Amino acid sequence: MSPAVERRVVRAIRRHALAEPGDRLAVALSGGPDSVALTWILHDVAADLGVTLAGLIHVNHGLRGRDAAADEAFCRALGERMSVPVDVSHVDVAMLARTGRRSIETAGREARYACFAEAAARLGATRVATGHTLDDQAETVLLRLFRGAGTRGLTGIRVRRGIFVRPLLQCRRREVLEYLDARHEAYREDASNADCSIPRNRIRHELLPIIDRLAPGARRALSRVAAISADDEIYFREAVIGLAPSVVLPDGSVRLAPLVSLPAALARRLVRFAVEGVAPSAPLTAMHLDAILRLARAARPSWQLDLPGVLVERRNDLLKIQRVSSDRRTSTAAASHFEYSLPCPGEVAVPEAGVTVLAQVAGSDHRNLSNRGDIVAVEAASFALPFVVRSRRDGDRLRPLGAPGQRKLQDVLVDRKVPRQERDRLPIVTDAHGRIVWVAGITIAEEGRVRTPGEGVVILTVKKGLQ
Repeated sequence: MSPAVERRVVRAIRRHALAEPGDRLAVALSGGPDSVALTWILHDVAADLGVTLAGLIHVNHGLRGRDAAADEAFCRALGERMSVPVDVSHVDVAMLARTGRRSIETAGREARYACFAEAAARLGATRVATGHTLDDQAETVLLRLFRGAGTRGLTGIRVRRGIFVRPLLQCRRREVLEYLDARHEAYREDASNADCSIPRNRIRHELLPIIDRLAPGARRALSRVAAISADDEIYFREAVIGLAPSVVLPDGSVRLAPLVSLPAALARRLVRFAVEGVAPSAPLTAMHLDAILRLARAARPSWQLDLPGVLVERRNDLLKIQRVSSDRRTSTAAASHFEYSLPCPGEVAVPEAGVTVLAQVAGSDHRNLSNRGDIVAVEAASFALPFVVRSRRDGDRLRPLGAPGQRKLQDVLVDRKVPRQERDRLPIVTDAHGRIVWVAGITIAEEGRVRTPGEGVVILTVKKGLQ
């Protein structure tokens, strides 16, 4: 009788139509346990499913030296044992990350999938199976939840997307290991998977074990969240397609009146639909979409947002969306204008600057702050709440910390050698009367110097990323 994990994989393939009789399947093989187990399972059940194992695809990322070479050799040897071809690609992921200004993880994922598609064509494969498990799904849902993802992000890893299929998505990682142990099959261990400076690894090794103790069925529950979110997204996608002709013009512009009359759930998705039509690869987050909706509903007739990959400008009764290449942003995009309320205590995301600004009541350690970096202390009594985080404006002046008198903000930024292209994205914290409290990362106003801590102190922090 076939092991339980084999039966579950066959059931998943048939239920989700991951492969049809006559298909040629290639397996993305890293050498790790998940992909090795998937390779053996598909090798053993291919005949029953009426499919052919077309080959194995391995990508050498060039990151781990001898270990990467050993992974490649292992995968080649496994292909020889099975008498199936092994297609190997070599990419310099570190170089791709540098040139594309992306993380190693993002650059590696993009490179892998590009190589998978190219290798599938060479092998004549109609589908590429990857070894993602239920544990990978749980980690992905948590990662996206912590980043503030909406329903679309919570769909997690799709069981099928284009030519890519995930037959192991309802199998636990421990089941995979038990399967390999029962077969006495070896696999490769990637030492970087133990590096808890990587967010996914931190969730895997630190957070999920705690969740398992509190709620033993949580991983499968997170997988169900992904499945439910995927169903919801199908419904919303169809609704957006139906509404789009009356809201989104052929050039990608969005009509304001019908947009702002819609419920937020539909309006947000219509904005994403419009952006994807102009700039499909723009990496916009839920925070960015909300910023665009605020722009659409704002009282000001002409504002614009300079976001990753796109410039969004409000012109009369339209939102104009323009694709902007990352290396030409400063020459093709005008200055960004933004303004957000900052509660105290509280925080606000600033998509235009790619940062989050926080305000909190000080503890006893505020005296150690330099008041010139990314975290500063200001005397609360000197300013009127609520705070506002905004971009610079013509005529902005302040008395920088330690300076003898007021100066133009423009002159301060020049003296501090702030690059011209960064000045319009620099978060400025002001009080309720419009007085500058802090030029984030540069200086606080002299009026904010903490002289009498007993009167109350506020800590202001700017963090990269949208929290």
